[in-house]
Amino acid sequence: MDTAQGIREAITGALGQLGISAAAETITLEFPADMAHGDYATNVALVFAKQVGMAPRDMATMIVEKLGTIDGVARIDIAGPGFINFTLSSQALAISLNEALIQDAWGASDVCPDETVMVEYTDPNPFKAFHIGHLMSNTIGESIARLLQFSGAKVIRANYQGDLGVHVACAIWGIQKLGIHPESADEFGTAYAAGATAYKEDPVAKKEIDEINTKLYERSDPALNILYDTGRTTSLEAFERIYGILGTHFDHYFFESQTAPIGKNIVITHPDIFPESEGARVFKGEEHGLHTRVFINAKGIPTYEAKELGLEKLKKDLYPETKLLIIVTGNEVVDFFRVVKRALELTYPHIADEMVHVPHGMMKLPTGKMSSRTGDVITGESLLRELAAAAKVRVTESRAGDTEKLSQEVAVAAIKYQILKQDSSKDIVFDRERSLSLEGDSGPYLQYTYARTGAVVGKAHMQGIESRVDMNAEPTEVVRLIHRFPAVVEQAARDLKPHLITQYLLSLASAFNSWYAQVQIIDTSEHAPHKVAVTAAVNRTLKNGLWILGIPAPEKM
Repeated sequence: MDTAQGIREAITGALGQLGISAAAETITLEFPADMAHGDYATNVALVFAKQVGMAPRDMATMIVEKLGTIDGVARIDIAGPGFINFTLSSQALAISLNEALIQDAWGASDVCPDETVMVEYTDPNPFKAFHIGHLMSNTIGESIARLLQFSGAKVIRANYQGDLGVHVACAIWGIQKLGIHPESADEFGTAYAAGATAYKEDPVAKKEIDEINTKLYERSDPALNILYDTGRTTSLEAFERIYGILGTHFDHYFFESQTAPIGKNIVITHPDIFPESEGARVFKGEEHGLHTRVFINAKGIPTYEAKELGLEKLKKDLYPETKLLIIVTGNEVVDFFRVVKRALELTYPHIADEMVHVPHGMMKLPTGKMSSRTGDVITGESLLRELAAAAKVRVTESRAGDTEKLSQEVAVAAIKYQILKQDSSKDIVFDRERSLSLEGDSGPYLQYTYARTGAVVGKAHMQGIESRVDMNAEPTEVVRLIHRFPAVVEQAARDLKPHLITQYLLSLASAFNSWYAQVQIIDTSEHAPHKVAVTAAVNRTLKNGLWILGIPAPEKM
């Protein structure tokens, strides 16, 4: 039994003596922000005080009196209005430190052991630019996938791409009008912007684009099919280059051309749920506290809504073993997914029960929000190139043998950290200069700390100093933070919130670097093996944490 569970069970026992029934798993334990207040804190006295008619602090006093001795706990204190703080013994913390040294998967949890989970993310559309919004979806989705994988799940990574629809027709219209070669992926964004603008402002162009859209669905125009097939392949190959840089792979690619007929069939075979309205098929969302949306338009073409129904059905048909279908998208489609999920509940409730939408905020530049329709877009590839070029200037004196590779890894870290350092539901303003900083609150700072810890351990081993934990050593802030890692991973996996890992790693790196500045780790004292052990444990924790975030961990910087 771990120490936290022992504390929960002791609290449950104390409450029982006071006539209060509570299961151990319902007892909340948190990490105090100030470590002077201990390693764990609980508000249990504040929760139950009213039930027994006592002041919370008096209730806390009675609970503490009945707790008795708890394995691994050195001290119990009462703070503020009735919080109970627990300080762990040096031996309990040393056990965690030793586990961090010997376990390759240090920090892994069993939140979802042996469960099959599908995570769908990134979802760029062929014929459109892979912009920094897609980088945001990719970064969050990949980290969630890794979190669940690190927590025991079998993860299927999925990517859903809109290879049919008005947006494709707009891009192809633009390619034709501007004379763009169908293998020039870098110019597809310009083509789409031209088509999207014309579709909105020019009735003649709108008619032409609608005709292209119909022909693409029907595959009725041989010349158009060749242009479409060439452009689609070109787009997908360009996306794969970016995935390789980001460290992402996908197990299955879904396309709207596959899901459209499935979704259309679902709508047609459920006329009671999708009644006809002015020649179209709609879902009357107002009857469910939502809003009405069209699922098949008056021309008989399935909309995004119908395609999404088809997608979820196809996912489950292909992977019936899944227990969870997670979808990571921007928060501008939250209302869309509410309607789709309600429609799914009425058609395939067992699939709807597994569907979890994880919306994220928008990535903005200091100049404001992007728009692919107007062409005001920063592509993911151009941002990666720009940051890699800036990083290369800074790593010219690096100890790394391949500065080209290192600069790319630093660029990836710079982007991913900026995205994952706060709750993903919030918008972020990407700060290029801060993202590359080695002075804290950045991905490169975590990479640098990882490389530094590895270098120290390597140097110690060369001098014959091996890592060895002193079970009675006075715990430092660094050691106390190492102990927290498994619990942070577990909470992040349960809540699907990678930023909890990012914030934790920043705290650990900062604490280590402060400690490193104050002590000499490699010396001739009897404490050197323990100090090297602490450093090695930080190294392992950073490595595993960076892996969860999808951030490369270079050995030398």
